[in-house]
This record gives sequence, structure tokens and C-alpha cells, in this order.
Amino acid sequence: MKLIDRVARLLRADAHGVVSALEERGLLLRQHLREAELEILQKRARVEALGIEAARLADEAERRQQRIDALDADVELALAGGKDDLARFAASQLLSERRDFAALEHQKAQVEETRTRVAERLTEQERTLDSLSVRARCWLAGRERAVHDEFAGLSRVADEEVELELMRRRSAAEATS
Repeated sequence: MKLIDRVARLLRADAHGVVSALEERGLLLRQHLREAELEILQKRARVEALGIEAARLADEAERRQQRIDALDADVELALAGGKDDLARFAASQLLSERRDFAALEHQKAQVEETRTRVAERLTEQERTLDSLSVRARCWLAGRERAVHDEFAGLSRVADEEVELELMRRRSAAEATS
């Protein structure tokens, strides 16, 4: 009997070791999934920030365009009135505003391009994370079932053990009678 008890204890201890190893893998898997989700959230925040920056640049470009239109009208008005000095001054400001406007448009295009690239990458990573999350949940559920089944198998009493117990009781009952 002691040998059977020792073997049962050894199997239980081994099962606990297996469970610990599986729990570590499951814990690591959950941790990696959380880190990936955090990266996705950070990338979403970056896309949003780039969108806000693009909107700010678009507003600034609109204001610059209005200023360019106003300066263009000032140049026309000064030329029509024969005020060459005034026209020269307005034209100087107009050319400066046009350069600034072109630089602003270039910056806006770069921000939009970056935002588009990041958004595309984000979409791809979200799809990948969704797929991995489903696979990870299935793996974790399978591991939990396997551990449960293994422990259920250890806690069940084998038919031989039941027969031995019955034989012991019969022998004890016969010895007392």
C-alpha cells in the first residue's frame, strides 16, 4: 500500500509542477497580450494626435490663404491708385505669406502621410492582435481543461483501489466474526 501511496503522491507532485509550468506560460501569454494591447492604444493615440495636428495645420493654412487673398487685393488696390511704394510693401508681405503658406502645406502633407501610414499599420496590427487573442484564449482554455482533466483523473479512485478496500473490509469483517 505504501508504494501505491508514494506513486500517487509523486504523480500529484508532478501534476503540480506541470500546472505551475502551464500557469507560467499562460501568465506570460496574458502579459504579452496586454503589452500588445497597450501598444495598440498608444498607436491609436498617435493617430488621433496626428489627426489633431493635421486639423490645426489646415486651419492655419486657411487663415494664411485669407491673408494672402487680402494682401493680393491690397497690391491690386495700391497699383490701381498709383501707390507704388504701398504696392511694393504689400507685394513683399504677399510673397512672404505665399512662402509660409507653401511650407505649411508641405508640413500638412507630411503629417497626413504619416497619419495614413500609422493608421494603416494600426489596422493591420489590430487584425493581428484580434487573431492572436482568439488563438491565445483557445490555448488558455485548452490548458485549463487539460489541467482540470488531469486533476480530475488524479482525484478519481481506481477500480483496483476500490476492490482492495472492499477485500480489506471483508477480511476485517470475517476476522471479527
